Amino acid sequence: MKKYGFGVDIGGTTCKIGLFDMSGTILEKWEIKTNTENHGAAILDDVAAAVLGKMEEKGIVKDDVQGIGLGVPGPVDSEGTVHKCVNLGWDVINVEKALNEKTGLFVKAGNDANVAALGEMWQGGGKGHQNVIMVTLGTGVGGGIIVDGKIIAGSHGAGGELGHIHMNDDETEACGCGNKGCLEQYASATGIVRMAKKQLAKETRNTKLKAFEPLTAKDIFDVAKEGDEVALELVNGLCTMLGTALANVAAVADPEIFVIGGGVSRAGDILIQGIQNKFKEKAFHACRATGISLATLGNDAGMYGCVRLLF
Repeated sequence: MKKYGFGVDIGGTTCKIGLFDMSGTILEKWEIKTNTENHGAAILDDVAAAVLGKMEEKGIVKDDVQGIGLGVPGPVDSEGTVHKCVNLGWDVINVEKALNEKTGLFVKAGNDANVAALGEMWQGGGKGHQNVIMVTLGTGVGGGIIVDGKIIAGSHGAGGELGHIHMNDDETEACGCGNKGCLEQYASATGIVRMAKKQLAKETRNTKLKAFEPLTAKDIFDVAKEGDEVALELVNGLCTMLGTALANVAAVADPEIFVIGGGVSRAGDILIQGIQNKFKEKAFHACRATGISLATLGNDAGMYGCVRLLF
């Protein structure tokens, strides 16, 4: 009998939902709006309606469904309890229990960055490996650590918060977390733009970057690829920070491969090559050959990882 699974990746604006078979093939995917009104009270009702509606449409009975995997933008403990989810308006809620009661299906939940890492390990840039660290470079810097095929969430659900590794004692501006000098302040999309603006304010050399308003991370990488000296220095700064941080992480977790995802990863080779060079300079000798590759599942990584949670 064919078994199905649902992967539900809950984001601040939309919930991405995928219907999978349990070999990891996505059969259909769609999105619904994340209703954050009234402290996100309706979110799980909407998810339940979407899943049950799809089962009815496809003639799938409950016995044929392995369950629903849920990715949530906040810490999730081993019991399935979410401890504050600011983007969704949730306080403390056991999402596994709540969604199970609404659907009658088995539910397993995890942090969104962790499940994205699981997805990339299963069917993406980390396929074929059991020890994978995913780094997501977007508005912030997120991560997920997988050892022997299992997510390492840690005792507070904060395992994989790579963006908040401390990198710079001299930083005067605060990170979103309240600390100063976090990796996220230099290696995220907002981080490299912040560094660029600081540089351009005092820059006397000619650079194409001065023409962009507003300036984006993509602009910086595009101009660097054209050989612009200032842009290349900025990209080098980001790669130095990331390569150093990953060398430190490798000395703790020793992964087979680092998988780099998120919007900034679209820069491609210039980014991967830059990180690799710095990583090799800084890494402990036994870790130097660790692979660094691009994520391949894009925005679908979370849905894949959610289904992998059901195993």
